[in-house]
Amino acid sequence: MRDFAANPAAGDPRYVLKLAVEGGFNGIVLQIGLAEKFHWEYAGEIPLILKLNGKTDIPSDAEALSPLHASVAEAVRLGADAVGYTMYVGTPAAGADFAQYREVREQARLLGMPLVVWAYPRGAAIEGKGGRDSFYAVDYAARVASELGADVVKVNFPHPEKQDQVPAAYRRPIDSQDAIAAVVRSANRTLLLVSGGARAGDAEMLDKARQSIRAGATGLIFGRNVWQREHEESLRLVGQLQRILAGAG
Repeated sequence: MRDFAANPAAGDPRYVLKLAVEGGFNGIVLQIGLAEKFHWEYAGEIPLILKLNGKTDIPSDAEALSPLHASVAEAVRLGADAVGYTMYVGTPAAGADFAQYREVREQARLLGMPLVVWAYPRGAAIEGKGGRDSFYAVDYAARVASELGADVVKVNFPHPEKQDQVPAAYRRPIDSQDAIAAVVRSANRTLLLVSGGARAGDAEMLDKARQSIRAGATGLIFGRNVWQREHEESLRLVGQLQRILAGAG
């Protein structure tokens, strides 16, 4: 798998779980197969968020739908602390997406399980209005997740410079600090996590993390940017992120 090419050791889920424990992470997100086979070795050391849906990278995102392959009841069985759901905002499949999301939300409420929504703008309509990480798209997705009952929403960092064909309200001079602050406000009482995104230069990535925390984001959620590098380098990066979260970075 291409995700592991930069650091083949990370292809072993135990490597990532151990790294999460060593780095003092608040939790780890796993699909059900890996949660069943590996998380039990670290139960009590690292909280589990069970991801309930997912799709491969093979088909186009034009009509993206992330189908369910696990249930809230299975998350309870595995001792998870929360469940995760990917919602593709803006695609023609939104009707089916919202319908299966409603089932997840109802079961999460019934079983007392917090619901974390990956709010990802996707589809031709989004690409024709600034793109999936434009300020408009990210802001809209955060609001949709909040209005549909997410307890926590995960978004990508917004790019306010991407203004091609976006609504008039978003075609104005605004810097990235003000943009991420607006996204936090759009999420209102839904806690907001900012993704590390694709592998990027450390200085740029850390600056986005600082801006997110200054804006009032609840926290950060990092994957490839951490484990797609050598072990000691990963821990150095995690240390920098922890200082930012503590307000000292």
